[in-house]
Amino acid sequence: MAGTIYGVHKTTVYLPAELDARLGAEAKAEGVSKAELIRRGVAQLLEASPRRPRSKPLPTFTGTGTRTMEQLDHDLVEQIAERASRR
Repeated sequence: MAGTIYGVHKTTVYLPAELDARLGAEAKAEGVSKAELIRRGVAQLLEASPRRPRSKPLPTFTGTGTRTMEQLDHDLVEQIAERASRR
């Protein structure tokens, strides 16, 4: 089950007993929680990933603003191409 508490999403992770024991020992040695070590590990993994994070959301069409349909078309095509290049 996952949820959001104070802007942080809760996720359940199942670990083999040996990995959980090692994680607990490392957390105790570092003086931090197991959750903190997991967050650090995930952050490190994602930083090393060749995939770039999304730069900006796809353009939305609310009917306001001064962009022409051609400009909107161009922006949309650029965003789709950028996302496709990351796959």
